[in-house]
Amino acid sequence: MNKLGVRLVGTVTNALVMLFSLSAIFPLIWMGYTSLKTNKEFSLNIVNLPTKPVLDNYVSAFDVGDLSSALFSSSFNAVISVPLIVLFSFVIGYFFSRFNFRGKPLLMAVLMLGMLIPVHSLLVPLFVQLNTLGMLDHRLTLLLPYIAINLPLTSFLFLSFIRDIPAEIEEAAYIDGSTFDRTLFTVVFPVCMPMIATATILNVLHTWNEMPFALILNKSAELFTLPVWLTFFSSQYSTDYTGKIAGLVITSLPTVILYLFFSQKIMNGMTAGAVKG
Repeated sequence: MNKLGVRLVGTVTNALVMLFSLSAIFPLIWMGYTSLKTNKEFSLNIVNLPTKPVLDNYVSAFDVGDLSSALFSSSFNAVISVPLIVLFSFVIGYFFSRFNFRGKPLLMAVLMLGMLIPVHSLLVPLFVQLNTLGMLDHRLTLLLPYIAINLPLTSFLFLSFIRDIPAEIEEAAYIDGSTFDRTLFTVVFPVCMPMIATATILNVLHTWNEMPFALILNKSAELFTLPVWLTFFSSQYSTDYTGKIAGLVITSLPTVILYLFFSQKIMNGMTAGAVKG
């Protein structure tokens, strides 16, 4: 292929990539400026920019739609469950990567099943079990499912990352008189900070956006998470389109900011250990 052909292929490829990028970014931009419209202006034209931007939709989302309650529920689930997921996964990944013990292949297979089985197929049995135990519709109801759902993948990410950490640094710590738990949390844990950051971001994104378990296991309005709140806000205030879009902006903003600032860490963490055998 001559130089002209190479340039032509490159130009077409770049144009297609730019079009694809715009198609992914435009919905976010559209939500942003549409949330500043009135319902009347939105009904006249859903694409045009607002002639006179207003913040009434955001005020309505908090005052009329009680968005603050849903915001607290989602934040509570993320702040409590994510550190526990990271801590448990780090310990599990360390033991699987450093030790050989009886039953290890079986436990590895069980952990892998946690990634292979569709988690939403467990909704009905989990609902029945929690209902029998009287654990439905509580502030803490979603924490255990969120931890269990995210534990397998996060554990394997830590396992892959820790395998590439030289064991000599731990041996040197033991020679200096360090105990096992101190070595684990003051020597190995800091080295795993790139993976800890990746695991934290991924699990925050998942728990923040999770809907099926939050919808089925909690029925009280004060326990609704943001995705569930958006569903009921739409049905109760079906004509307040711009109010719903304002709620969508508030709901998606934290995850968009997280990904924009930490996308490289996510990629690095997901590919850690993929090169070395």
